[in-house]
Amino acid sequence: MPKPIPAPREQGFTTTTASPLYWAKYGPASGKSGQGPSTLVVLHGGPGADHRYLLPQMLHLAESHDLIFYDQRGGGQSRFDARTPVTWQTHVEDLGALVAEFGLDPVSIVGYSWGAMLALLYTIEQRKNPGLRPLDRLALINPAPLTRDYRGQFEAEFARRQAGPEIQRMRDDLAASGLRERDPEAYRQRAFELSVAGYFSDPRKATDLTPFRVVGRIQQSVWESLGEFDLIRDIKGIKIPSIIIAGRDDPIPLASSSEAASVLETNLVVLDDCGHVPYVEQPQRLFEALDPFLDDTNPPVRS
Repeated sequence: MPKPIPAPREQGFTTTTASPLYWAKYGPASGKSGQGPSTLVVLHGGPGADHRYLLPQMLHLAESHDLIFYDQRGGGQSRFDARTPVTWQTHVEDLGALVAEFGLDPVSIVGYSWGAMLALLYTIEQRKNPGLRPLDRLALINPAPLTRDYRGQFEAEFARRQAGPEIQRMRDDLAASGLRERDPEAYRQRAFELSVAGYFSDPRKATDLTPFRVVGRIQQSVWESLGEFDLIRDIKGIKIPSIIIAGRDDPIPLASSSEAASVLETNLVVLDDCGHVPYVEQPQRLFEALDPFLDDTNPPVRS
């Protein structure tokens, strides 16, 4: 079962974005003039999800960093104007506004899945828009597919896994269990686990993931706005201290992360016995790779 999530140190809503975005801070507060821990903005996946499904496991980083999580527009506690489509540009603008509102300088981002892709989109746009503050370092965890072709491969592989005999057997067991009538809440939890089981190297580990909901309308509008995207082409020339960490058994093709690492001239750490959710499947190995990177690349505060 998912573990309990502690209350944040601080929480609130942004005041400078077009729609208020819910944010939550964990860990020790960063100080002025380089005093205290560094601040990390942690970007959740989706699009259309919220930050809570990264918790509590990603709070390991709060032991030594000031963390800012936020629900991207249209997900979680961050609402949106239904009359205006939410696009990838919307999310980039929101991230830029949040960085400015919190006065982050330097800017360090840890992005997971779609959040890793959003961080790259922000970096690509920043080269054309000096009004966006440049990133100083970037940790990408199991990035979403970085080209339209890789996304098609992911969709086919995920569908294949979900229709496979192991997950189908689990569905049959749930249907025959009578749990829906005996304990509706437990039934919903188990149904959620089976809906995401194909992301895992071992589908049984889905029980430890905090449940979440993806707002389909947001997800669809963002992916449609990307068109025939190719971020591997678009990130050429980007020079930022970075690391990419990916599970070998992710339904997203490993080649997507491998090509990105080559273009960024950065290190790719591949975790064995791990699918798309390393903070649940292989947390020790994930943080053994991530912690030294964050320690070694901690940028100074610019006055």
